[in-house]
Amino acid sequence: MSAQRRTVLPALLLALALATGCAHAPPAATSVALLQPLPGLYTAGQPAASDWQAIKARGVRTVVNLRPQGELKDRDEAAEVRAAGLHYIEIPVGGAEGINPANARALHAALAPAHGGGVLVHCASGNRAGALLALEQHEFDGVAAARALEIGKSAGVTGLEGKVRQALGIVE
Repeated sequence: MSAQRRTVLPALLLALALATGCAHAPPAATSVALLQPLPGLYTAGQPAASDWQAIKARGVRTVVNLRPQGELKDRDEAAEVRAAGLHYIEIPVGGAEGINPANARALHAALAPAHGGGVLVHCASGNRAGALLALEQHEFDGVAAARALEIGKSAGVTGLEGKVRQALGIVE
């Protein structure tokens, strides 16, 4: 075998192995955008009842619902999530007044067992999810206030940004 063939053949085999080894299916689609503010931690607005298997396929093992029961109307989200084989936690956060240290502590307790990831935190739009996550990161994980606000924004906080700034002690 010539020197050129001895060089080209392994290079072709390596390229083929890399190309096939890196090929994988794209993440399953959901009806709601899943944000990933931290590795293994997703935030979102309200997923559809048909989304739970696709969410599980993304590696989520625990769902934390921040919506109070009255917001869900006729849905039994706990049953939907459990039927998909996921762990379900409720932390009812009713608007801006629910962005408080007690609920941040509850979120921290919910996230702690799954510290390696695989958690979805959701509310109706992602606003409360991002706001409470920012407070949790600052109060219980020691993240600086400005960075905690960035995490909250990347997690979906919008209309509650002023409340989050106040809770974090960030003066405008």
